[in-house]
Amino acid sequence: MDLAAVKKSARKAAAQVRAEAHERQKDFAPAALADRGLPAAVSRSPGIISGFIPYKSEISTIPLLNMLRRAGWRTALPVVVGEGQPLVFRLWQPGEPLVPGVWEIPIPPESAEEVAPDVLLVPGLTYDRSGYRLGYGGGFYDRTLAKLRTAKPVTAIGVAYQAQLADQVPRGEHDAPLDYILTETETITCG
Repeated sequence: MDLAAVKKSARKAAAQVRAEAHERQKDFAPAALADRGLPAAVSRSPGIISGFIPYKSEISTIPLLNMLRRAGWRTALPVVVGEGQPLVFRLWQPGEPLVPGVWEIPIPPESAEEVAPDVLLVPGLTYDRSGYRLGYGGGFYDRTLAKLRTAKPVTAIGVAYQAQLADQVPRGEHDAPLDYILTETETITCG
């Protein structure tokens, strides 16, 4: 079986696992993420951090973004600009207005300042402890991390329910590894 077929099958199974975890934990896991905070090596110097508005059954990063904003971080959200393109990021604070973006995912308006984050909170379907993730197949975060990492040091943190961890995620040569994975019960240093 080729890698694309393996990933497609893995995505279907992982989406089911994530949906079940979301139903069980959606009411307390986002607050537990905020209580955990960022890994110590990352949280010592506030900069710009990009979170995400939950899509489907993704865990919410809003409580964590609120906590980080109060600690001096500037918060942003990703914006899909086109197929095959890296994401761009616009400043946004929880509570500010959003507009519908691609797939109706809420994004900051075009008037919001575009920034290059220092830390990215990265959504996905499943993750392994080596730092690889399986997303939806568009390659947006892989292209974005490759681009940002050529310009400056960038920390990528997968954010998930603990149930989303897998022994190994199918991966190809263009899949960008994460530095950490943050769940409601554990912070994993990858690599």
